[in-house]
Amino acid sequence: MNMQSLSLMELNRQIRQQLRDVMPGLYWVIAEINELHVHSAGHCFMELVEKAPQNGQIIARARANVWAYQYRMLLPYFETMTGQRLVAGLKVMLQVSVEFNELYGISLQVADINPTFTVGDLAIQRLAVIQQLRDEGVFDMNRELELPPVPQRIAVISSETAAGYGDFTDQLHHNPHGYAFQHTLFPAIVQGKEAEGSITRALEQVFEREDDFDVVVLIRGGGSQSDLNCFNSYQLASCIAQFPLPVITGIGHDRDETVADLVACIPLKTPTAVAEFLITQAMSLDKQLQELTLQLTDTVTFRIRRTADRLQQLIHRLQTIMHTYVRTQDRKLHVMQIRLASAANTLLLQKKNQIIRLDEKLHLLDPVHMLRRGYSITLAHGKPVRHAGMLKKGQHIETVLFEGKVESVVM
Repeated sequence: MNMQSLSLMELNRQIRQQLRDVMPGLYWVIAEINELHVHSAGHCFMELVEKAPQNGQIIARARANVWAYQYRMLLPYFETMTGQRLVAGLKVMLQVSVEFNELYGISLQVADINPTFTVGDLAIQRLAVIQQLRDEGVFDMNRELELPPVPQRIAVISSETAAGYGDFTDQLHHNPHGYAFQHTLFPAIVQGKEAEGSITRALEQVFEREDDFDVVVLIRGGGSQSDLNCFNSYQLASCIAQFPLPVITGIGHDRDETVADLVACIPLKTPTAVAEFLITQAMSLDKQLQELTLQLTDTVTFRIRRTADRLQQLIHRLQTIMHTYVRTQDRKLHVMQIRLASAANTLLLQKKNQIIRLDEKLHLLDPVHMLRRGYSITLAHGKPVRHAGMLKKGQHIETVLFEGKVESVVM
């Protein structure tokens, strides 16, 4: 049996012709950009994929090309309409023709792009992430954390070389008020495909040192809207929402807020706005402290004055009381002195009368008076003789008369 043989080139030519016959014209295709490279000559080469909604597995893959002349027109149009750069990870609607090249095989030639589809798809994805966080009950967790009055110990998640990080640190540490802040950098990639995982790992590192910080600051410099896609991811937003420290974002955008902004405790526009916010917090507390100091000074001064007045009143009252008391005591003392003098005089008079009476008695009892009345005193050995039994025969005695003495012998 004779079989007709074809060379590979001939086979590929037939395939190309068949494709032209079967699939002429242009088709709108929805796919995700898995890879994108721009050649030095200006051509854009993409790998398009379709993923299963159940598990995210790639179920279809194709190469797509945008020639330089076409790419120069499509790229500005897409970025202007969407605010996004055309990068890997975006879901797009492309108008393509199916091409087959004998050497490179099948590919899709891009003729046009629908920016409205990409904007709608990103919005749908963003709303889905928000709804999932709300359903899980974590959407408001970080926003409900109480911010310290003056956050001074700051964990910063940023690219070390980002201009926004330099602006943040310069404004924070060279503030005109001289407020002191401490910051620790946790380096991370803050844009592109690797940003989501890099920022999440940085947050995990901060979590391990939770007690060392008051707040977490997530900042980056300027960039296109597409650079913000990582901040709309569920993984990063969920990590921020459930983080135990207040998170302040300043990821450099002036348009719509990202999901990360929505779940953060304090969402701000730029790194410098974050630094200004922290400085303002310190100024606010400083002002409150100054006002409290002034109030305290006024209160203490008022109370001192009021206490001094009361003390002066008490002193005056005490002086009055003491003066009255002294006068009363003086009067009492004077009365007591008069009474004491009177009592002393009475006592002296009584004693004087007693002495007089005693003197009179003594005078009456004086032996001289007895002798004058005719009595005499017999003495034996100088002692009065009261009865005859005291005398012995032959004893010498002496008789004392009022005038003179008589000596005799007992017979």
